[in-house]
Amino acid sequence: MEKLIVHTDCLHFNGYKPCKPHKEHGVHCEDCLYYEKSGPNILIIKFAAAGEVIRNTPLLYAIKEKHPNAKIFWITEYPQLVPEKQVYKVLEYNLASIILLKDIEFDMIYQLDKDLKACALANTINAKVKKGFTQKDGVILPFDDDANHKFRTGIFDDLHKQNTKHYIEEIFEICGFKFNNQRYILPEFEEPKVSIDKTKKVVALNTGVGEPWKTRLYSEKNWITLAKKLKSSGYEVIIVGGPEEDEKNKKIAQESNTKYFGLFPYKEYIGLLNMTDIIVTCVTFAFHVGVGLNKKIVLLNNIFNPVEFYMYGNGVILEPDLPCKMCYKAKFDERCPVYNCMDLIHPNKIFEALQQLDSGMK
Repeated sequence: MEKLIVHTDCLHFNGYKPCKPHKEHGVHCEDCLYYEKSGPNILIIKFAAAGEVIRNTPLLYAIKEKHPNAKIFWITEYPQLVPEKQVYKVLEYNLASIILLKDIEFDMIYQLDKDLKACALANTINAKVKKGFTQKDGVILPFDDDANHKFRTGIFDDLHKQNTKHYIEEIFEICGFKFNNQRYILPEFEEPKVSIDKTKKVVALNTGVGEPWKTRLYSEKNWITLAKKLKSSGYEVIIVGGPEEDEKNKKIAQESNTKYFGLFPYKEYIGLLNMTDIIVTCVTFAFHVGVGLNKKIVLLNNIFNPVEFYMYGNGVILEPDLPCKMCYKAKFDERCPVYNCMDLIHPNKIFEALQQLDSGMK
């Protein structure tokens, strides 16, 4: 029987189909000049939300810098949003992926979700080092001291309000890295075939926020007022959002005589936002996409610490003028001075902030 010679520790080898050096040069493992010894096996656990997956992609630069030949696995509920060329395997969160991961010896796990099922998964996979968050008896806890800061600011309101570190800086700290302005890495995307007047500055108004923080919603009435003002001032205005905003967006577009092109898969939605110049949005998926696309952004915020949101110098944050900001509430209650504090951010204020960003683009 012919002796089997394969390099299972080569970055190009997967044992399933011909590797790239073989396809391009016809080499076999025993005489291959393109052998690259793989580095450590590293697992990133970041399930959700969609925007959060994108917001964690700068970590890939830090990992690759420290471990150039690392085999990086990433398990998530949004595999289509992970940049495939930057990782070894992108895995969707399901039973088949869990079975695979439990059969691999990892050198490092970065578990970045404060989520019980993600914490439990990290606990059950073999790894020499585990960073981020774990769980014990149904309670989420940090794996080590590097995660203490992020952990404490998430459970104590006063520390949340005192925090001076943005989210990406905190995530780098959790993983033992230092943030050095590394950018988001978006997945490959395509622009949809829609009619946009590119002779004008294009403004996207993203009207959704997603679960669970409905306290971030800006009212339909104010979106209509803002859209009308922008259109009358010469901007090309498009209304964007997800399935929950579909009916609302049709109404906003109709009443403001602006454009709404309907719903798109994630990669076309990213492409649609790539066709814009400025994005007005609350804290949601569109915000993170805008950051990744290097767009100018007007961010509407109320319940979170504004320091958390890092826009690489390309945006402005508007908030209601209230002392109770950064309340981190999922619902308004009897302690709130107004029912919806987001509506204290007047459309005129948004328009003025947008014009200032626009003037910096000319």
